[in-house]
Amino acid sequence: MRKLLVAVMALFSFCIMAQVGEAGTIVARINISKQTMTVTENGWVKYRWKVSTARKGYVTPTGAWRAYLASRHHRSRKYDNAPMPYAIFFNGGYAVHATFDLKRLGRPASHGCIRLHPDNAAIFFGLAQKNGLGNTKVIVSR
Repeated sequence: MRKLLVAVMALFSFCIMAQVGEAGTIVARINISKQTMTVTENGWVKYRWKVSTARKGYVTPTGAWRAYLASRHHRSRKYDNAPMPYAIFFNGGYAVHATFDLKRLGRPASHGCIRLHPDNAAIFFGLAQKNGLGNTKVIVSR
């Protein structure tokens, strides 16, 4: 019995140690209708935040993408050098990034990007960097 217990504990320890060395999977699910972003890590919901997506006349694309670029102090080339701190790009020029227009969070307000409170954008940016952009998925739905 003791040998069985030791074997089970050794197997359990091995499994735990194997997982510690692996990067996790981050999924950001943006719901345009609700103006929310839910972030999961390895399938567990970690955060739910208010966002702002495209206002009238602009579009936030729907679909699923892997993040491909992280830029801590990004500035828009298209919109008058506008600040886009903690930007995680997922589809061409579209990114999840911080905004300082906090009163508009929870309502459409952007040119198409997904805007977050700066504290939340910093958290998401850190998760994407820690787990790798290739392990960071952005899913946008209506």
